Amino acid sequence: MPKPKYKISGRQWLYICIIFILFLLMLGLNSRLSEYFRLNNQKMEMQARINNLEATSEALHTQIAYADSDKAVEEWARTYERDTLPGDIPIIPHPEQDVTPEVNYIDATSDSGQKENWQIWWDLFFE
Repeated sequence: MPKPKYKISGRQWLYICIIFILFLLMLGLNSRLSEYFRLNNQKMEMQARINNLEATSEALHTQIAYADSDKAVEEWARTYERDTLPGDIPIIPHPEQDVTPEVNYIDATSDSGQKENWQIWWDLFFE
């Protein structure tokens, strides 16, 4: 049986060339779309980092403004330096005279805390 010979006409060659060109264009479009999505994700990550840094900067500026205020200086003086304003009555607590101080003893264990090397390794891996 002889094989039939297929003859491709000029119009069929045109369709094959158009399909091949469209295939190449789709490959280019696919690579451009993947690059677009990758860059878009990077942009969103950078925008989130920028927003975080702006919020941190705003919080630091707020702390600096408070530290420069008179209220912060007064709070520091009253809290840490125990400074009083005119008209304040300072209260200084004194311990009672007949009170015996309570002593908290630490129980000494019979084990001196020295372990064998194999016990240390056992504790490291299995506890």
